[in-house]
Amino acid sequence: MALLRKINRFLLVLLVLMVGLLLHSTLLRASTRPRLSDHGTSVGSAARGPTARGPEADDVIPVVICASEERTGATVATINSVHSNTDANVFFYIVALRDAVKVTRQYITRTKLKGIKYKILEFNPMVLKGKVKPASPRPDLLHPLNFVRFYLPLLDIRHRRVIYLDDDVIVQGDIGDLFNVKLKPGHAAAFSTDCDLPSTHEMVRSIGMQTTYMGFLDYRKETIRDLGINPRDCSFNPGVFVADVGEWKKQKITKQLEKWMEENFRQNIYSSAMAGGVAAPPMLIVFHDKYTTLDPMWHVRHLGWSPDARYPESVLQEAHLLHWNGPFKPWNYPAVHSDLWERWFIPDPSRRFSLVRPDSRG
Repeated sequence: MALLRKINRFLLVLLVLMVGLLLHSTLLRASTRPRLSDHGTSVGSAARGPTARGPEADDVIPVVICASEERTGATVATINSVHSNTDANVFFYIVALRDAVKVTRQYITRTKLKGIKYKILEFNPMVLKGKVKPASPRPDLLHPLNFVRFYLPLLDIRHRRVIYLDDDVIVQGDIGDLFNVKLKPGHAAAFSTDCDLPSTHEMVRSIGMQTTYMGFLDYRKETIRDLGINPRDCSFNPGVFVADVGEWKKQKITKQLEKWMEENFRQNIYSSAMAGGVAAPPMLIVFHDKYTTLDPMWHVRHLGWSPDARYPESVLQEAHLLHWNGPFKPWNYPAVHSDLWERWFIPDPSRRFSLVRPDSRG
């Protein structure tokens, strides 16, 4: 009997040790799983104005924008243009990689924007593993933050609707008008198509910009042809859009986008022309014929595709939003219409970010 009791005690101790090891392994896996945002590095400012309600309040306009360490000044200029042209209750969700969290916070708190309402969310690039090829004619388009727009419902935000803006845009209108656009039933987002602004067609053609699906997808691939999308269908630019978060989740948009990213990783289904970078093709596929059209004046774009092709002054004045998509950014030189961007630029107190101008290059 004594021997039996010793054996039972030994087995009990062994069982406890095995359970402990199992729990430790489970917790370790959970702690190392890639996350989109890290609540520990998220920061929020004090509320501006008479109210101090949380960002989830019904009258809040949530704006999502990314901030990379090398382009923080661009993000700040965009935020300043939005903030300065509206009386609406705007809350900014600024998404950054770990190295830019502190830099972005300091840029805001040391300038006139210290009173805005915002939160900085850290994006974990590990979610892109196996989905993005490391080669591109423009390496800046492979930056992990270019894909934040795919993961909007998974960020630490709780809103039925959000606005997404690239960091190379300037808002000249009231952001509330964009936020209040009516989305058609079943549509998860609203974009501006590349064929919707006749006054800019001549300029777009002159710089060789693609305005159809042919410029983004490789129609030599059977996978693309099987989609049944006419290569002459008008494309859209995903740098500015309004998203219905509930509909996005319902349709599993993020999973669909990831599917096409993984497909391209396997067999190169994007066009070699890469007219709009690597973020545009998956969105063009997933949202084909399933999006609401924005007023074209809310996305006057292609300002960054040529160092000398200029828009008519009348178009620039009427535009509610200007977008310098393309390689010629307004904070660099050469670029067109830089004066319209620079009026919203706030110098970096740390001097990490500075403008490149003819007299600054030595």
